[in-house]
Amino acid sequence: PTRMNFLNEFVLLLKARYPIIYIATNEEERIEYLIKYCAKKYVVRTYYSWDFVSGYQGNPNDTGFAARNPLEALDLIDKLTPETASLFVLKDYDNFLKDFSVVRKLKNLSRSLKTQPKNIIIVSSEINIPDSLKEFVTLLEFPLPSYSEIVEELNRLISSLQQEIEPETLNNIAIACQGLSLERIRRVLSKVIAKYGEIDASSPNLILQEKKQIIQQTQLLEFCLNDKNISDLGGLDNFKDWLSLRSKAFSQEAIKYGLPYPKGLLLVGVQGTGKSIAAKIIAHEWQLPLLRLDFGRLFASLIGQSEQRVRKMIEIAEALSPCVLWVDEIDKAFAGAQSSGDSGTTSRVLATFITWLSEKTSPVFVVATANNIDWIPPEILRKGRFDEMFFLNLPTREERQAIFEVHLKKYRPDLIQSFQLPLLGQLSKDFSGAEIEQVVIEAMRLGFNEDREFNNEDILVSIQNLVPLAKTKSKEIDLLKAWSESGNVTSASKYK
Repeated sequence: PTRMNFLNEFVLLLKARYPIIYIATNEEERIEYLIKYCAKKYVVRTYYSWDFVSGYQGNPNDTGFAARNPLEALDLIDKLTPETASLFVLKDYDNFLKDFSVVRKLKNLSRSLKTQPKNIIIVSSEINIPDSLKEFVTLLEFPLPSYSEIVEELNRLISSLQQEIEPETLNNIAIACQGLSLERIRRVLSKVIAKYGEIDASSPNLILQEKKQIIQQTQLLEFCLNDKNISDLGGLDNFKDWLSLRSKAFSQEAIKYGLPYPKGLLLVGVQGTGKSIAAKIIAHEWQLPLLRLDFGRLFASLIGQSEQRVRKMIEIAEALSPCVLWVDEIDKAFAGAQSSGDSGTTSRVLATFITWLSEKTSPVFVVATANNIDWIPPEILRKGRFDEMFFLNLPTREERQAIFEVHLKKYRPDLIQSFQLPLLGQLSKDFSGAEIEQVVIEAMRLGFNEDREFNNEDILVSIQNLVPLAKTKSKEIDLLKAWSESGNVTSASKYK
């Protein structure tokens, strides 16, 4: 649907004689193909394209005209008779919009073109529109290929290979390719064919590897491995029940049933209580890719760039959907908004993000984690932004016992009987899950140093040696607990 929306919008702007249209995209070939298609099918116009090195291309009389001369490139538009219906595609022309004579010429043209069937289309990978031209230029963002476009491309590729492919495999490959440009998809699949000679059920995994690489390049999102499953989390039974009730939330059956996608979760709690593990478990349980957003990376030094980055981040996340977007320590971003004097950039970035949270219909499940509730503005906590808010308290005695069991099973599955789990759970009062893991590792160190197997005694010694955060930061934790009892947040643990 996105491609059709773009096409309809674009054709409408051409017919309404919008003089200067600016299209932001990295996919030059794909957009050129689409503009040519428009010029033939929807608005009958001659297609001209210009770039700095080669000048004008496509029309034999003007080939090479205005090479290395951006101002002269605009002269051709004047030279053609007013009734010659035409489209002028200027590639990377944003680089020349700082030149006073170019800006003036564009303003003059935009006045005269209103009465002529001609449009200037600037195609660039970045949005750089000087303030002096904002009134004259209409910005269009070109979406990444939709699921149906990807399937079309895959079918074309597979038929050229003369290979049969199961519909389910094709579907999995198409889902794995979401979020990539067509050019990238072609390259990735060429790599798969070069290496394995065919496209098969194992291809989606190779595509995900490539995707990871691409997402790292954007520097906004990080592709995480979902290496945690539900047995890695001790306690938090309410949270686990909530999860399992929605285990099929992103399946085709749920869509057919008419169920809207779940929007997201806010996990608030004491440090070290498993908020990050919980985010990974959601992705693992629902078998979705996990993307981690570092809010700090969204803020760029140039004005207007930060907002562009948020849009880019949202575009990538939606293109990769269904996926889990994990926003770590969202409270720190809001703390920055309250204290920073950055002319409202932080507030605008957060406003864009919050609006998207409540209005999104795409299957991007947002898991936000926070330690400090004071910094989070009330509009985020309003119902409708997130499906649920969970409070992760320090673990109860039973939960501490379960956490000890998880870690000891991980390190010494055969010796689990030799540890007194109920006693360990009892003695580690006020310890968080992360601190219990530290205790187990410390005990292993004691045993390792003496060339022997570590035992229950070592764990008791390390429990005594560790001062839990709850003792040093008791004030913050009491505030959190008081807030959690205020009634608009669910406890992640079941209390007996």
